[in-house]
Amino acid sequence: MATMISVPLVESEQEFLDQLIAEQSGRPGALLGILEKAQDHQPRKFLSREMLEYIAAKTGAPLARVYSVVTFYALFNREPQGKNTICVCRGTACHTRGSRALLERLMLNLGVHDLDEESAEKIALNTSDGKYTIRTVACFGQCALAPVVEVNHEVYGHMNEQILEREIEHLQRETAKK
Repeated sequence: MATMISVPLVESEQEFLDQLIAEQSGRPGALLGILEKAQDHQPRKFLSREMLEYIAAKTGAPLARVYSVVTFYALFNREPQGKNTICVCRGTACHTRGSRALLERLMLNLGVHDLDEESAEKIALNTSDGKYTIRTVACFGQCALAPVVEVNHEVYGHMNEQILEREIEHLQRETAKK
């Protein structure tokens, strides 16, 4: 298993998880629902090791099953995420229409310099100030709109460097207001 962030659970988080588990108990896909809502409840949108251990113990699910769900689905994060998430599609259609250049420009603009040939296909990096997470996905399933970029869960098709730069500037202005 990959390294996970260790964050002790406080009583209020345990109470939230207890209520969540009680609400989802007996429902089909309960574990997925519990994990999704638990992650969304966290300010940095991630699932800590302690949280997964607590969920496993309280639901009676084997810890290995909980970890397998979290590591299988790309929507789950095992590390703290930035306040804003920008996700670049690296699928074939997007790649042939310039998503690599978009990713490189994005990383340059946000001051992230960890891109190499191998990591360009699957990354999840945070800026040092914690304001942004840059991710890649294999495919959004929006190939006709290639290249596709998702900014804070809003999908943009036919993206180019100028539009992406405008979106980043907009995010930076919005983040500065808060």
